[in-house]
Amino acid sequence: MAESPVSRRPRTLDPDRVAEWLATHPDFFEGREGLLQRMRVPHPEARGGSISLLERLVHDLRGRTDQAEERLEELLTAARDNESRYQRLRQLVLDLLDAESDDALAETLATRLSELFDIAAVCLWQRDAGASAQPPRQALDDARGEQFERLLEGRASRCLAMPRTRWEALLPDHQWPLGADCADLVDASQADATRGSAVIVRLTRGECLGYLVVASADAEQFRAGLDTLFPEYLGDVLARCLGRDAQGQAPLRSSSRDDQASR
Repeated sequence: MAESPVSRRPRTLDPDRVAEWLATHPDFFEGREGLLQRMRVPHPEARGGSISLLERLVHDLRGRTDQAEERLEELLTAARDNESRYQRLRQLVLDLLDAESDDALAETLATRLSELFDIAAVCLWQRDAGASAQPPRQALDDARGEQFERLLEGRASRCLAMPRTRWEALLPDHQWPLGADCADLVDASQADATRGSAVIVRLTRGECLGYLVVASADAEQFRAGLDTLFPEYLGDVLARCLGRDAQGQAPLRSSSRDDQASR
């Protein structure tokens, strides 16, 4: 009986089934190394070219190694940056603990933030500060406190844009460093290209004592969404330092040194 044309037609293998079979038989190429050398795969860089399977594997492994080294370098850089930030923050905290009054506390805060972190715009809004408060400390009334709470939207801290009217309202002792205006303190347009940025932190110790505003003319320095771990830590320290002069308490670090001396 003559063989039909259909039966003489060569059968083609399903690529997916071949791949599945090879995946379940990883030892297939043992003893067939010559087959590996004859196999050709698309070149990853030369369009239309091809290389051997072994060369492609070496190329891919080299690429993965380069990516791993780049990632490691990124992690090391981040670790060095965090270590530097921690050391500077530690020095700032120690200096704050030595302040003998709320005005001295605010002045030390502004001076050391400028020296250690290159931040020039700082304001410490404090309840019951009184008319004698010296910049960068400002007396906080209920109306201003409500504005801060609207900006924080229920959070303990927040990074946000600082158009001109917001800057001038929250940083009355710092001249607007850019050149454009914006209409509203809270609902200022986020599309305004000429704006600074700031982080706002609520100062709490049992109750709200005030707010810390740290700002920059750089719109990216405190851009929305940035982590606020360090500013919140600084806010916790400030909340525990505020009002010590009114309570007749000595600076905390000095007290600890006196205790050690008495021992």
